[in-house]
Amino acid sequence: MDISIRQANPAEYTVLGEITAQAYLHDGLLEFGESDEYLGELRDVAKRAAAAEVLVAVAHDRVLGGVTFVPSGGSMADIADSGEAEIRMLAVDRAARGRGAGEALVRACLDRARAVEGCVRVVLSTQRTMHSAHRIYERLGFTRSPERDWNPIPQLADITLLTYELTL
Repeated sequence: MDISIRQANPAEYTVLGEITAQAYLHDGLLEFGESDEYLGELRDVAKRAAAAEVLVAVAHDRVLGGVTFVPSGGSMADIADSGEAEIRMLAVDRAARGRGAGEALVRACLDRARAVEGCVRVVLSTQRTMHSAHRIYERLGFTRSPERDWNPIPQLADITLLTYELTL
């Protein structure tokens, strides 16, 4: 499959938002299912695009998935420190998984990070159950940085996001 990676355009925001929301829902990644507040964040691609770079994987004019790339110092960063870029909200449509779209999106983020002056590392957070994403990250050279693991919802002690990093 010939997959291209490019910046999302506003006409694709709704489709990408739904792909992202459904990926998180169907993979059991939202603590409260349909009532999870984070679902609105996942669907709000316009908000992400205003603060970071939203990339899409496209094949035959169909959006397969997307990712949010946060360059150094971006307001969308959850864990990035100075000199670090962050990858957020990687999602691929369930029907398109296993075809390389996720890896292509991560590679595009790495290319962008290398082009950011002063960026020395790329970081990301992931849930324990995102095993296929972990395999992509590890295949591309990311390593676990457990000292940076964190809980986005402190009132729920059982949610700990795993952190990965790649030094450029």
